[in-house]
Amino acid sequence: MPMSLTSLRAQLFKVVDRVIATGVPVEIERNGHKVKIVLDEQPHRLAKLKKRDCIKGDPEDLVDLHVGEWDEGRQV
Repeated sequence: MPMSLTSLRAQLFKVVDRVIATGVPVEIERNGHKVKIVLDEQPHRLAKLKKRDCIKGDPEDLVDLHVGEWDEGRQV
């Protein structure tokens, strides 16, 4: 939903910071015309992912992790 120019004026820095942080353009409406504030360079699509701590235990244990060999001839 477009915001008014008056609303933009009141919170310009917050709006621009939000566009920079999220990459989502903001639409402004003035006298029936629509204008967008957009980020010149779009952030990488993976940049929006939430960082998660998903390794249980010591990450160093994964450095020398050895897994079994794949044998296509073997039936399960």
